[in-house]
Amino acid sequence: MAGPLAGVRVVDLTAMVSGPLGTMWLADQGADVIKIERPDTGDYTRLAPNQRHGFSAGFLNNNRNKRSLALDLSQPAGREVLLRLVREADVFVQNFRPGVIERMGLGEDVIRQHAPDIIYTSVSGFGFTGPYAAKPVYDPLIQALSGLATVQAGSDQARPRLVRTILPDKLTGVVMAQAVSAALFARERGAPGQHVRVSMLDAVIAFLWSSDMASQTFAEGDIPQAEAASFIDLIYETADGGHISVAVQTDREWEALTRALGTPEWLDDPRFATPALRHENIDERLAMTQEELRKRGADDWLERLAAEGVPCAPVLTRSQLLDHPQIAANAIVVESDHPHAGPLRQARTPAGFSATPAECFKGAPSLGADTRTVLAELGYGDDAIESLVSAGTVGVPQR
Repeated sequence: MAGPLAGVRVVDLTAMVSGPLGTMWLADQGADVIKIERPDTGDYTRLAPNQRHGFSAGFLNNNRNKRSLALDLSQPAGREVLLRLVREADVFVQNFRPGVIERMGLGEDVIRQHAPDIIYTSVSGFGFTGPYAAKPVYDPLIQALSGLATVQAGSDQARPRLVRTILPDKLTGVVMAQAVSAALFARERGAPGQHVRVSMLDAVIAFLWSSDMASQTFAEGDIPQAEAASFIDLIYETADGGHISVAVQTDREWEALTRALGTPEWLDDPRFATPALRHENIDERLAMTQEELRKRGADDWLERLAAEGVPCAPVLTRSQLLDHPQIAANAIVVESDHPHAGPLRQARTPAGFSATPAECFKGAPSLGADTRTVLAELGYGDDAIESLVSAGTVGVPQR
């Protein structure tokens, strides 16, 4: 079987990470995603560092299972190719800054003249209206404006800190893929083709609200607005230099922790008598836990903690995670052979489908690798294709 989205065609004009990651997940689930790229450079991430045989890791990890059509959309002939393509498509995705796609002559009104029921999808940074809408955007700017950098600091009074991964970019890709799937489902139920709008700023603020905006939730009354849960991470040092994470919430887990640590007297400490008091005195509690965990090595503690039912895990490096038995048992990291970049190691798509599993694991395409094939599918003959290549309207791989 070819995945739950088999038969869905996606025209993908996105670049960088947020758009390409979302469309890659659609491709992983069986959609035919045709990536539209500039014939000269393609997606900017093709030029990123950490390359092998002309392929960057960043491009490979956000564009697998897609086809590449190198197309110059500044030429009328290039736009005509695109319009012929969207007539047979289900989804159109673009992540230009608001206003750019309209200036290109490919706004929603134009696309709908050729594909009335298409799911027209726009991804932006700061949103589609307001004073920041047309500003250039990168992930750190969204972390700053959304409050994420302050949440990461632990308190409104502490120096803001960035999350050391491009969380807004990647989260936006996930939200976009889910929203496109929902719009496709609605269309199957009789709804018209919709315009799906997703912004990085929207995605991150909604993401934070579920757990980090409790003090902003009640609109009336005097509630502390800047309390931090703790300035101590739940990452602990052990005697042999290894690090582990230990997290307890319930009374049962707290009692289990005291058994594993050999500290039964903590159960009589009035500061820790209830979950609320343990939260109120979290810095003292975590500092005491750290002091005990420095007395033994990481593996020893993990064995003792697990035996008592205490939630715990080792802290792994990027390389160590590849060999961990839990990750191996779930086959999260898979290996494949890319025809140009060589052997690859990548994380599989995280959702599994029992009845429609996607079997395809095709590596990210070379720039323009599928140009001739896609044009032929659109009805262009050999002479017409060669004319488009000669005019620079489309790009094909160098022979």
